[in-house]
Amino acid sequence: MNQLPCPDTTDLFNTLYAELSRMARREVRRNGGQHLVGTGTLVHEAWLDISGRPVLAFDEPGRFLAYAARTMRGLMIDRLRARHAHKRGGGLVVTSLDTHNIDEALGPESLEPLTLALEELAAVESELADVVDLKFFCGFTLAEIAAMKQVSERTVQRQWEKARLLLQHALS
Repeated sequence: MNQLPCPDTTDLFNTLYAELSRMARREVRRNGGQHLVGTGTLVHEAWLDISGRPVLAFDEPGRFLAYAARTMRGLMIDRLRARHAHKRGGGLVVTSLDTHNIDEALGPESLEPLTLALEELAAVESELADVVDLKFFCGFTLAEIAAMKQVSERTVQRQWEKARLLLQHALS
Protein backbone atom coordinates (compact mmCIF):
# COMPACT_ATOMS: atom_id res chain seq x y z
CA MET A 1 0.00 0.00 0.00
CA ASN A 2 1.48 3.38 -1.01
CA GLN A 3 1.86 6.05 1.60
CA LEU A 4 0.69 9.53 0.79
CA PRO A 5 3.53 12.04 0.46
CA CYS A 6 4.15 14.49 3.25
CA PRO A 7 1.97 17.61 2.71
CA ASP A 8 5.05 19.80 3.09
CA THR A 9 6.79 17.88 0.31
CA THR A 10 3.74 18.18 -1.94
CA ASP A 11 3.62 21.93 -1.30
CA LEU A 12 7.35 22.22 -2.07
CA PHE A 13 6.88 20.29 -5.32
CA ASN A 14 4.00 22.52 -6.40
CA THR A 15 5.80 25.71 -5.39
CA LEU A 16 9.11 24.76 -7.00
CA TYR A 17 7.71 23.11 -10.13
CA ALA A 18 9.19 25.73 -12.48
CA GLU A 19 12.62 25.35 -10.87
CA LEU A 20 12.36 21.55 -11.04
CA SER A 21 11.48 21.81 -14.75
CA ARG A 22 14.53 24.03 -15.33
CA MET A 23 16.74 21.47 -13.58
CA ALA A 24 15.21 18.65 -15.64
CA ARG A 25 15.85 20.58 -18.88
CA ARG A 26 19.51 20.94 -17.88
CA GLU A 27 19.76 17.25 -17.03
CA VAL A 28 18.18 16.17 -20.33
CA ARG A 29 20.32 18.63 -22.34
CA ARG A 30 23.43 17.54 -20.44
CA ASN A 31 22.87 13.99 -21.65
CA GLY A 32 23.46 14.97 -25.25
CA GLY A 33 19.86 15.11 -26.40
CA GLN A 34 19.69 11.34 -26.30
CA HIS A 35 15.89 11.54 -26.15
CA LEU A 36 15.90 9.12 -23.24
CA VAL A 37 13.15 11.06 -21.53
CA GLY A 38 11.36 14.39 -21.82
CA THR A 39 11.61 17.17 -19.28
CA GLY A 40 8.07 16.79 -17.98
CA THR A 41 8.42 13.03 -17.72
CA LEU A 42 11.66 13.38 -15.76
CA VAL A 43 10.10 15.86 -13.30
CA HIS A 44 7.06 13.67 -12.74
CA GLU A 45 9.06 10.43 -12.46
CA ALA A 46 11.24 12.17 -9.86
CA TRP A 47 8.09 13.23 -8.00
CA LEU A 48 6.75 9.68 -8.07
CA ASP A 49 10.04 8.42 -6.68
CA ILE A 50 10.16 11.09 -3.95
CA SER A 51 6.51 10.74 -2.99
CA GLY A 52 6.82 6.95 -2.80
CA ARG A 53 9.45 7.14 -0.06
CA PRO A 54 8.68 7.18 3.64
CA VAL A 55 7.89 10.63 4.98
CA LEU A 56 10.65 13.07 4.05
CA ALA A 57 11.16 16.41 5.74
CA PHE A 58 13.06 19.27 4.16
CA ASP A 59 13.99 22.26 6.27
CA GLU A 60 14.40 24.53 3.24
CA PRO A 61 13.62 24.59 -0.48
CA GLY A 62 17.30 24.23 -1.41
CA ARG A 63 17.51 20.86 0.31
CA PHE A 64 14.42 19.68 -1.55
CA LEU A 65 15.87 20.85 -4.87
CA ALA A 66 19.18 19.09 -4.16
CA TYR A 67 17.32 15.89 -3.30
CA ALA A 68 15.19 16.20 -6.43
CA ALA A 69 18.32 16.79 -8.55
CA ARG A 70 19.91 13.61 -7.16
CA THR A 71 16.69 11.73 -7.88
CA MET A 72 16.56 13.02 -11.48
CA ARG A 73 20.21 12.15 -11.98
CA GLY A 74 19.55 8.64 -10.64
CA LEU A 75 16.65 8.20 -13.04
CA MET A 76 18.80 9.33 -15.97
CA ILE A 77 21.57 6.95 -14.91
CA ASP A 78 19.10 4.07 -14.78
CA ARG A 79 17.90 4.89 -18.31
CA LEU A 80 21.47 5.28 -19.60
CA ARG A 81 22.55 1.99 -18.05
CA ALA A 82 19.63 0.20 -19.63
CA ARG A 83 20.34 1.77 -23.01
CA HIS A 84 24.08 1.06 -22.92
CA ALA A 85 23.62 -2.45 -21.66
CA HIS A 86 21.10 -3.23 -24.35
CA LYS A 87 22.69 -1.50 -27.34
CA ARG A 88 26.41 -1.20 -26.71
CA GLY A 89 27.36 -3.86 -24.22
CA GLY A 90 27.76 -1.39 -21.37
CA GLY A 91 31.21 -0.03 -22.34
CA LEU A 92 31.36 3.29 -20.48
CA VAL A 93 34.38 5.58 -20.73
CA VAL A 94 35.61 7.69 -17.78
CA THR A 95 36.24 11.35 -18.64
CA SER A 96 37.50 14.31 -16.65
CA LEU A 97 35.24 16.91 -15.07
CA ASP A 98 35.57 20.21 -16.91
CA THR A 99 33.56 22.79 -14.99
CA HIS A 100 34.20 25.63 -17.41
CA ASN A 101 31.86 24.19 -20.04
CA ILE A 102 29.57 22.21 -17.80
CA ASP A 103 26.80 21.51 -20.30
CA GLU A 104 29.25 20.22 -22.90
CA ALA A 105 31.57 18.39 -20.50
CA LEU A 106 29.10 15.95 -19.00
CA GLY A 107 27.94 13.49 -21.60
CA PRO A 108 25.97 10.31 -21.00
CA GLU A 109 29.11 8.21 -20.79
CA SER A 110 30.54 10.23 -17.90
CA LEU A 111 27.39 10.48 -15.76
CA GLU A 112 27.77 7.13 -14.00
CA PRO A 113 31.48 7.56 -13.05
CA LEU A 114 30.75 11.10 -11.84
CA THR A 115 27.88 9.86 -9.69
CA LEU A 116 30.07 7.14 -8.17
CA ALA A 117 32.83 9.69 -7.46
CA LEU A 118 30.26 12.04 -5.93
CA GLU A 119 28.95 9.25 -3.67
CA GLU A 120 32.51 8.57 -2.50
CA LEU A 121 32.98 12.28 -1.82
CA ALA A 122 29.72 12.38 0.15
CA ALA A 123 30.94 9.51 2.32
CA VAL A 124 34.12 11.44 3.16
CA GLU A 125 32.95 15.07 3.16
CA SER A 126 29.21 15.51 2.81
CA GLU A 127 29.42 19.32 2.83
CA LEU A 128 31.52 19.27 -0.35
CA ALA A 129 29.10 16.87 -2.03
CA ASP A 130 26.21 19.19 -1.10
CA VAL A 131 28.00 22.13 -2.73
CA VAL A 132 28.55 20.08 -5.91
CA ASP A 133 24.88 19.06 -5.99
CA LEU A 134 23.68 22.62 -5.52
CA LYS A 135 26.16 24.21 -7.98
CA PHE A 136 26.63 21.59 -10.67
CA PHE A 137 23.31 19.78 -10.77
CA CYS A 138 20.85 22.39 -9.43
CA GLY A 139 22.54 25.35 -11.15
CA PHE A 140 22.74 27.66 -8.13
CA THR A 141 25.42 30.34 -8.03
CA LEU A 142 28.04 30.40 -5.29
CA ALA A 143 26.30 33.43 -3.78
CA GLU A 144 22.96 31.60 -3.66
CA ILE A 145 24.57 28.55 -2.07
CA ALA A 146 26.30 30.75 0.52
CA ALA A 147 22.99 32.38 1.42
CA MET A 148 21.31 28.99 1.65
CA LYS A 149 24.03 27.57 3.90
CA GLN A 150 24.42 30.83 5.83
CA VAL A 151 28.16 31.04 5.24
CA SER A 152 30.36 33.44 3.28
CA GLU A 153 30.61 33.19 -0.48
CA ARG A 154 34.38 32.71 -0.12
CA THR A 155 33.79 29.63 2.07
CA VAL A 156 31.54 28.12 -0.59
CA GLN A 157 34.09 28.99 -3.28
CA ARG A 158 36.83 27.13 -1.32
CA GLN A 159 34.51 24.14 -0.85
CA TRP A 160 33.68 24.14 -4.57
CA GLU A 161 37.36 24.24 -5.57
CA LYS A 162 38.25 21.46 -3.12
CA ALA A 163 35.35 19.32 -4.33
CA ARG A 164 36.35 19.84 -7.98
CA LEU A 165 39.91 18.77 -7.26
CA LEU A 166 38.80 15.68 -5.34
CA LEU A 167 36.34 14.71 -8.07
CA GLN A 168 38.94 15.22 -10.82
CA HIS A 169 41.34 13.02 -8.88
CA ALA A 170 38.66 10.36 -8.40
CA LEU A 171 37.77 10.43 -12.10
CA SER A 172 41.37 10.18 -13.35
